[in-house]
Amino acid sequence: MPSETLVMIPPMLCDARVFAEQMRDLSCDHAVMFAPSTTGERMEEIASQILTWSPGKFALAGAGMGGMIAMEILRRAPERVTRIALISSSPLPDTPDAAAAREPQIIAAKAGRWEDVLQHEINSTWMCPAADKVEIVRLLTDMGHALGPDVYVRQARALQRRKDQQLTMRKIRQPAIVICGRHDGQYPMKRHEFLAELIPYAELDVIEQAGYLPTLEAPEAVCDSLRRWMKMPMVLRH
Repeated sequence: MPSETLVMIPPMLCDARVFAEQMRDLSCDHAVMFAPSTTGERMEEIASQILTWSPGKFALAGAGMGGMIAMEILRRAPERVTRIALISSSPLPDTPDAAAAREPQIIAAKAGRWEDVLQHEINSTWMCPAADKVEIVRLLTDMGHALGPDVYVRQARALQRRKDQQLTMRKIRQPAIVICGRHDGQYPMKRHEFLAELIPYAELDVIEQAGYLPTLEAPEAVCDSLRRWMKMPMVLRH
């Protein structure tokens, strides 16, 4: 019996290169689809667009902002998602302070200070100390330039306006995995533990030699996690 198509959604200001190793590995025996997160100023709009692109049923993996979009897809169309993987993500909305803190960067992006915005958004302190930070920052900068300030503004607005997805997480009955780096400087371990505890039967996979970007910092470990998750039986749980 053929396995499900895997739909992968990237973090903010990232293109398919953020999943390069995972897509190369998993595409050996799975259909793998990359879904950009650039199509709207609300999570609902982005999720709706991805649902129009996706097959009738599919496995879903999202990292960072992509994980938040995956949660919205699951909220809107749970019957279409066969399993879900959430990487370095959070079900919580922006706090008022966090939403307000995005405004200066949005203004700067609109005013043409794109390099300043990129430097602010690409934070190497969120990564594992052992990571090849120079190479990862170079790649993140290249992806940021490829997507540009207009995409950044739309994504920042979507993050500001996102819903609380805790109830959505509690309703999950599909095979689920929460993947995170031990050294994640964006979302600390307790946040990932909280997310995994929200989801019935979820597996928490902590990657020791990774931070906020495990798909780049420890790509082989993430491949192993996703392969294990794709093999989990699709047993309906009550």
